[in-house]
Amino acid sequence: MCGSSMNLSVWVDYLTPKQVLFFRSITEKLEKDGFEIIRTTREYSEVIRMLELTGTEARIIGRHGGRSLKGKLIASAERIIELAKYISTKKIACALGFGSPELSRVALGLAIPHFTVNDSPHSIAVARLTSPPLSERLFTPEQIPISAWLKIGVPQDQITQYNGLDPIAWLKGFTPNNHIIEELGLNQDLPIIVARTEEKKASYLLDLDPRQISIIVPIIKKISQEYPGYQIVVIPRYDKQYLELRKTLDEEIKILDKAIDGASLLAFSSLFIGAGGTMNAEAALLGVPTISCYPKETTYVEQYLINEGAIYRAKNENKVMEKTKEILSRPEEFKEQHKLVAERLSNTMDDPAEVIVEYLEKFLTKKS
Repeated sequence: MCGSSMNLSVWVDYLTPKQVLFFRSITEKLEKDGFEIIRTTREYSEVIRMLELTGTEARIIGRHGGRSLKGKLIASAERIIELAKYISTKKIACALGFGSPELSRVALGLAIPHFTVNDSPHSIAVARLTSPPLSERLFTPEQIPISAWLKIGVPQDQITQYNGLDPIAWLKGFTPNNHIIEELGLNQDLPIIVARTEEKKASYLLDLDPRQISIIVPIIKKISQEYPGYQIVVIPRYDKQYLELRKTLDEEIKILDKAIDGASLLAFSSLFIGAGGTMNAEAALLGVPTISCYPKETTYVEQYLINEGAIYRAKNENKVMEKTKEILSRPEEFKEQHKLVAERLSNTMDDPAEVIVEYLEKFLTKKS
C-alpha cells in the first residue's frame, strides 16, 4: 500500500471533541499506510483542548458561530473562504468530515471527493449540507434506520452502514487509567457521579431557554443535597458555562475547566447523567449506569441503547432523581448488570474506523 499512496493526501476537519477521538484511529491507520493527513479545526475551546490532550496537531481556521442562526451562517461563510484559500494550496486526494458543512462546501467547490460520517439525522440542516448527493458517501451506524437518511434525500446506494456506535472507534481495547482519579483529586473508594451538560449551541437545541445555564443544574443541586458524601463531577461545554456553573453550584462539586480522559473518568463512576448524546453512548458501552435527560425527542441511537437496557431515559428532574436513588441504593449490582450489557453489545459491534479506512484505501488506490 505504501508505494501506491505516495503523494496522496487526505483532508480531515475536526469540529467537536468527539471527532478528535473518532478520527484518531482512522488517521493513524491511513498514515501507517503512507497517506499524508491534512488536519484542520476551528477556534473552539473544547476541540482545541482535546487536540492538545491527544497530541494531535491541526491548523486552526475560522471559529464557532455561537448560538444564533445568523452567527452560525456568518462564521461558516467566513470559514469557507479561509479554508478555500488554504486547501487550494494542497494536493488533496479526498476529504473526510463528520458533518462539516465547511469541508463539504470547500471540497465540492474545489472538486475534491468528499466522504462524511454522521450519526445525527435529527440535525437536519447539517445532514443535508454534508450528505450525498453533495458528498460521495455517508458512513453511519446501522442502528439508525436507512429511512431516516432517505427522508432528507440521501440516495440509498451512497450509504455505508457499520454495526457499531461511534464510541467503539476509541473504546476498542480501551483500558481505564486510574491516574485520572489522582488528577481530579477524587477518592476511588467513594461513589463518583459524573454529569454532562447539553449542547446548547447546536442548531437543533436553539429553542431551549437561553437564560438557563443547563437543564442539569437543578438535578445536580438535588443530588448534592440528597448525597452529601458523594463526589460529583460536572463536564461543561463552554468556558462561559463553566464560569456560570461555578457561581451556581456548591464549592465541593467539581466542575471541569479542561479536557480530560473522559472514558477513564466514566469507567470509575457509579453513575453518569447525560444531557447530550456521545457521552451517553460512551458511558453505556463502558458499562456505567447511565440516565439520559436529553431535552428533545429521543434519538435513534438513544432509543437503541434504551431497548438494549444500556441506558435509562428520564424526561424531568423528578424522574432523574427517582432513577438516581434506585441506582445508588444498589450501585455495585447496577454496575455489574450494565457491564454485562456493555460487553454483549461491544463484542458484536464493528469498529467504524476499520470500515471507513477499508473503503477509503480502496478509493485512494484507484486514484493512485
